[in-house]
Amino acid sequence: MAKFLQRGAAGAYDAHYRRLAGRLVRAGLGDAILVLGWEMNSINYNGRCGPAPRHWKRYWRRIVRVMRRERGERFRFDFTPSRGRDAVPWNRCYPGDRYVDIIGLDSYDQPPGKKFADYANQRYGLGAQARFARAHGKPISFPEWGLFRRGDNPDYVRRMYRWMRTHNVAYQTITDYCPHGVWRCRSHPRSARVYRELFGGRRNDPQR
Repeated sequence: MAKFLQRGAAGAYDAHYRRLAGRLVRAGLGDAILVLGWEMNSINYNGRCGPAPRHWKRYWRRIVRVMRRERGERFRFDFTPSRGRDAVPWNRCYPGDRYVDIIGLDSYDQPPGKKFADYANQRYGLGAQARFARAHGKPISFPEWGLFRRGDNPDYVRRMYRWMRTHNVAYQTITDYCPHGVWRCRSHPRSARVYRELFGGRRNDPQR
């Protein structure tokens, strides 16, 4: 894995990113938000940072430089770990302000912790993301969020909504398949109703 990152940092895969940038611009998607190496602090994906953070950061910077050379591009690059420390502290993977436009976080209703306050206050959690983004002059995002270990939990949906309303959030995307989702997961009817009320623009009482 470390050798893969080292090769990428040296330019072995530049042609793939040039091709991707060109195709996106020609398709009218030159303003796309791109999440490179998502959840890089975990052990789940080939794009993880853990084996070699130094090479991972160099690889990220190389990808951004290559894609920004495409004429007509207005890409934004979103640095998105998973909430918490996981395999490696995500701040060790940050490639630098010149190469990042948004500080993302994938956040599901799951341990460690039991309450939303735990998620906000945990090390490398929601609060850490917000503080890190402010320090670097970036908006935040939630490219993936949803339910998981605690079933139908409308309170989590409400509190995520309030958190987003009180922070500088560029965008959010709920993961809508079981066990994470709301309306496409029939076991989560209360969360689905609250999500529609809050994120769908309805004026119903969100405390129900």
